[in-house]
Amino acid sequence: MAIIIDGNKVAQDIRSEVRRDVGALKEQKGIVPGLAVILVGNAPASKIYVGKKAQDCAEVGFLSREYKLPVAISEEYLLGVIRELNNDKLIHGILVQLPLPRHIHSDKIIEAIDPRKDVDGFHPCNVGRLVTGNPYHASCTPYGIIELLDRSGIEISGKEAVVVGRSNIVGKPMALMLLARNATVTICHTKTKDLAAVTRRADILVAAAGRAAMIKGNMVKDGVVVIDVGTNRLDTGKLVGDVAFAEVAPKASYITPVPGGVGPMTRAMLMKNTLNAALAATSR
Repeated sequence: MAIIIDGNKVAQDIRSEVRRDVGALKEQKGIVPGLAVILVGNAPASKIYVGKKAQDCAEVGFLSREYKLPVAISEEYLLGVIRELNNDKLIHGILVQLPLPRHIHSDKIIEAIDPRKDVDGFHPCNVGRLVTGNPYHASCTPYGIIELLDRSGIEISGKEAVVVGRSNIVGKPMALMLLARNATVTICHTKTKDLAAVTRRADILVAAAGRAAMIKGNMVKDGVVVIDVGTNRLDTGKLVGDVAFAEVAPKASYITPVPGGVGPMTRAMLMKNTLNAALAATSR
């Protein structure tokens, strides 16, 4: 049976490390990292997520600002808020909660954020710098997965890694980060022919396609490390991943659960990115 990787514990360890480093930064340079989170509208899931980010900021000792804007605001108004935050020396990280209302172009908003303050790692500048191996900030979810692998003592170099999913938020940056760590990487998706034949080659399998229980026991080899990024809500209300856990866990060497695996890491790495942004600002 696989060793279950406890994302809640690793995320807590990272927040503790960030809190320690924030204390040292404040004592030595008088600087407190600042994170601004912008929420447009009242989507319940987004409100909950923004609230949790505020709790994380309080825990690690950040300055936290929330901008809760009406759903009907104009794109130009939102761009104006971002311009102000770009120039605010107390704010080191800017995060715009997605999705945005339809009348606002997400790409235009993301591109307006100063890449050095883009702690989500979504700005085209950071994506391009990830390709060349030197982003200001890496996308939080794949960054958190790398931390989970490292802190579990799982070797990446030389391993065959398969990423199922090609989103800009997880699949593509995940593949680049694994490649940078000397894995041999294959990206699969819904159009891949004979997906099982590819996934069975994986030493490290990252499932991020957004389809409940699509990775079955007969699609993995013995000893595989399985990272389940999926968060799918069933009609019963139960939250499940992209991996059929009961089938796959007996064959895996390590596996992340859903919930409690990758999810907590995304928020933890947001804290780490914001700290890194503050540290970088002190050296400019």
